[in-house]
Amino acid sequence: MRKKVLIISTSLRKNSNSDALAAAFAEGANEAGHETEHISLMGKTIGFCRGCFACQKTRRCVIHDDAGAIVQKMLAADVLVFATPVYYYEMSGQMKTMLDRANPLFPADYAFRDVYLLAAAADDEETAMDGALKGLEGWIACFPEARLAGTVLGGGVSNAGDIKGHPSLLKAREMGKQA
Repeated sequence: MRKKVLIISTSLRKNSNSDALAAAFAEGANEAGHETEHISLMGKTIGFCRGCFACQKTRRCVIHDDAGAIVQKMLAADVLVFATPVYYYEMSGQMKTMLDRANPLFPADYAFRDVYLLAAAADDEETAMDGALKGLEGWIACFPEARLAGTVLGGGVSNAGDIKGHPSLLKAREMGKQA
């Protein structure tokens, strides 16, 4: 079955390691015949959620910036993939802000069922992504039809491009094929 796969890269660094993981996942998903869209938050304007909850009635955020269009794409996607650098053992601030701004999805008839986390970190221990994973799992818990379908950690990478040739790229590609 052909699925709509939305990949959201949250790093603001050019040639980032997490974006390379996202590209590898997209490659695998495309090979499997899925329709993929890759959105980078780089250059996007995404303000902080105000907690007004107007979106729970209108299904649209009162803030008019780039987040609204991304949320609409999230609503229609069958698969969501978040790629983040790990900052202080947590997801990037931009990823957290994007998740918060996806609040209009809470009362909506969302399509996504499978959610993936791709993370790049300087630390090469598998536990390096535990904070990011816990945060995403909390978000997923608010969507009863959705589940965490898989994770990939590209550990031991600090500088842009360090991930080249890393085994996590193959793992992300194979995971994309299974999406």
